[in-house]
Amino acid sequence: MAHCTVSEAEAILDKEFPVLDKGFVRLVDYLGGDDRVVQSARVSYGKGTKTYREDASLIEYLLRNGHTSPFEQVVLTFHVKLPIFVARQWIRHRTARLNEISGRYSILKDDFYIPAPEDVACQSDDNKQGRSGTALERTEAEKIRTSLEAAQKKAYEHYSRFVEEGLARELARINLPLSLYTEWYWQMDLHNLFHFFELRLDSHAQKEIRLYAEVMFDITKKVAPQCCASFEDHILGGVRFSRSELAELQRRLNINETPEAVPLNGKALERFEEKITHGRQK
Repeated sequence: MAHCTVSEAEAILDKEFPVLDKGFVRLVDYLGGDDRVVQSARVSYGKGTKTYREDASLIEYLLRNGHTSPFEQVVLTFHVKLPIFVARQWIRHRTARLNEISGRYSILKDDFYIPAPEDVACQSDDNKQGRSGTALERTEAEKIRTSLEAAQKKAYEHYSRFVEEGLARELARINLPLSLYTEWYWQMDLHNLFHFFELRLDSHAQKEIRLYAEVMFDITKKVAPQCCASFEDHILGGVRFSRSELAELQRRLNINETPEAVPLNGKALERFEEKITHGRQK
């Protein structure tokens, strides 16, 4: 299997892409790209063809039908600077390999996240875990931002004094707020990275982590553009139906076929899509 390099990815290695007020993402390293997915798949599926179009078709077939192992052959390593509250959401994606800066060994930097005025909003009335889509008035937002900054400054002053007085760093840090920036190296294979993007690019994800996901997805497009295009088509832009939803769709389109007879994969799905199209035309 040939060694894979991608010129677009090589061009952005170690380049910092800013996120939020003080954060960034940079691609440290990568293993493989679209070619690696195709090469690893053909170990199982035979030599096949090797034109650009047919490679793209193979990638699409693999993603659409849930053949995930070829995508696990591609690995990306990111260096990320992010607020701790974003990191605590991020760490829910447990299949990654990571190494984070330690407040037990290092003196933590005076870097805290303060939301932009347009991002300061009240709790949503219909979303228990998110903010309203309407920002507070500029004057009120600035008052809150000023209060956040003052509390952060006071907390860091206490931290610095504890360190200077010789208190153990592992204790000196414990009152620092979640808005403090941390840094880590975060490595994940492309299959699990797509799952991260599926959740964190969603409009319901908290805006701060969504902004990181957007930058990382743009970077990932440089590494594996065909894979990312297929992911956008079938996962980000796709729709999944439950059994009952599928039955209702069939009823409304007057398609006399049971959900059990229409598995959502391969040629059976294509036949079902043809029937849907035909039903719309009636």
